[in-house]
Amino acid sequence: MNSLMRSFLARALVSICWSAAAALAEPSNPRLSPTNIFAPLSTPAQSIFDLSLLVLDITCAIFIVVFALLVYAAIKFRKRGTAHVHEPTQVYGSTQLELAWTVIPVLVVVVLFLASARVIASIQNADRPANAIQVTVIGHQFWWEYRYPSLGVVTANELHIPVSDPSKPIPTFLTLLSADTDHSFWVPRLAGKTDLIPNHPNRMWMDPHEMGVYLGQCAQYCGTQHALMLLRVYVETPDAFNRWIENQRQPAQVNGAPEGQKIFERTACVNCHTVRGTAAIGRFGPDLTHLMSRDTIASGAATNTPENLRRWIQNPAAIKPGSKMPAMGLSGPELNAVTAYMETLR
Repeated sequence: MNSLMRSFLARALVSICWSAAAALAEPSNPRLSPTNIFAPLSTPAQSIFDLSLLVLDITCAIFIVVFALLVYAAIKFRKRGTAHVHEPTQVYGSTQLELAWTVIPVLVVVVLFLASARVIASIQNADRPANAIQVTVIGHQFWWEYRYPSLGVVTANELHIPVSDPSKPIPTFLTLLSADTDHSFWVPRLAGKTDLIPNHPNRMWMDPHEMGVYLGQCAQYCGTQHALMLLRVYVETPDAFNRWIENQRQPAQVNGAPEGQKIFERTACVNCHTVRGTAAIGRFGPDLTHLMSRDTIASGAATNTPENLRRWIQNPAAIKPGSKMPAMGLSGPELNAVTAYMETLR
C-alpha cells in the first residue's frame, strides 16, 4: 500500500474519531462549551440536533461501506512482487449495479429531504400560545437591540426570557429585524441560527427547559466587529423575569451625579442614546436607562465594571476596534463625572 493510500486511511480514521467524540458528548457535562450544539435545551434546538444525528448515522453508514470496499480493493488488488499482472476481466454494463447506485442514493436523498422538511415545518409553523413572550430583535453594527412591545421594555445585548416548563410551556417568539446589513442570531443550545436581513422580517422561537445564561453571537459576517457582536440569553424563573420587567419599566434613577448628567446631555451622547426620564432620546445606540443592570458592555466585549466603563467612554476603540461609538474627547474631570453618572443608571 503506497504512502498516499496510508495517508488517506489515517485521515479518514481521525475524522471518524472526531465525529464519534462529538456525537457522543455528554450533554450534562458542565465542562462543555456554553455554545455546545450537542447539548440542546430547547425544542427547536433538540429537533435540529435529532435531525443532525439522523444525517450523521446515514452518512457514517455510507462512509463505512465505501471505506470497506476501498480497503478491500486496495488489499486484494495491490501489486505483488515484480511479476506481470494481467488486467482483470472487463465488464461492460451491469443492470444490478446501475440500479443499486441509482436507487439507493435516490432513497437516501428522499429520506433526508422528508426528515429535513418535517423539522423545518415543525419549527416555522409552531403555534403561538396566548402566554408567549414576544420580543423584537434588531441587529445593529455591532450590537443587539431587544424590544418587548407588549411589556414596554427596551434593552440591549442581554436578552431575558422565562424558563419554559414542558408541562406549562412559556415559549419566546422573536421577530428579527436589521437596522443596517445582514446579521444572524444564533444561540446554539436554544435554537438554530436565523438571519436578520434588511427590509425582510424573519422569525424564530425558543422554549428553554433549564435556567441559566446561554451564549451566542452574530453568525453572519457584518463588518469589522462581527466577531465581538456577542449576545447573552438569561433564562429565569417566571417570577424573576417579571421582577426584571418591572425594574426595566422604571425611568432612570439619578442620585448624586447631576454634573455628569449635564455633561452627558450637552455632548453628542444624547443623539445616539436614550435615558428615559431625561433629555436623551437617541435611537442609534443602545438604551442606557438601566445600563448598570447588565453584566457586560460593548455587546459582551467587556465586563461591566467602573474601570471598563470609563475606558469605554474615553476610547471605545481600545475595547472594541471598529466600534461605531466615537471618542467624545472629554477631559479627565468630565470623564470621571460622566462615568459616575453612568453608574447611577441601574
